[in-house]
Amino acid sequence: MNQYEAALFNDKKFGFLIYLFVEAIMFLTLFATYLIFTPSSEGPHPSDVFETKSVILSSIFLLSSSGTLIMSERGLEGKQLKKLIPWLGVTLLFALVFLGLEISEFYTYVQEGYTLSTSSFLSSYYVLVGLHAAHVAFGCGWMIVLFIQLKRHIPHSLYIEKYKIFSYYWHFVDIVWIGILLVVYVRYIF
Repeated sequence: MNQYEAALFNDKKFGFLIYLFVEAIMFLTLFATYLIFTPSSEGPHPSDVFETKSVILSSIFLLSSSGTLIMSERGLEGKQLKKLIPWLGVTLLFALVFLGLEISEFYTYVQEGYTLSTSSFLSSYYVLVGLHAAHVAFGCGWMIVLFIQLKRHIPHSLYIEKYKIFSYYWHFVDIVWIGILLVVYVRYIF
């Protein structure tokens, strides 16, 4: 990557950090909305809805994916594809398991009659947690693109920059999940 490309990429990195800042404000707004409407005066109480096992399993897989991503980054720094590819693959696998658990959780709740329109608590819950799951799904797509770019043999310095930006995104998604754990679940299931 020449000096011009490096400067251009730094601008993109700065722009992406601004994007994450805006995303953080959006999630803070959704957290505030959840806190205002939970528990709601009508409908079920959160402790009647949430399942401890599902929350714990989801958290283990998603938060572990940050650890596997860090292991993958170590392979990236030394151009060791034998480290990078498997750890990135495990990160993708953990994210997909998390998504499967989230879909299963939502399906179970809906089957039990806890829908989006049941109460203001459930509306704010589905919007907040569902939007986070959408971010995880987007991150899964991004990881697939990173695998494709490895096959295309783009310059290593450019790949490192792209990987760093993805890493910022993925750690941001995990931080939001920690917020969801603390604000949405922990108060009602433990």
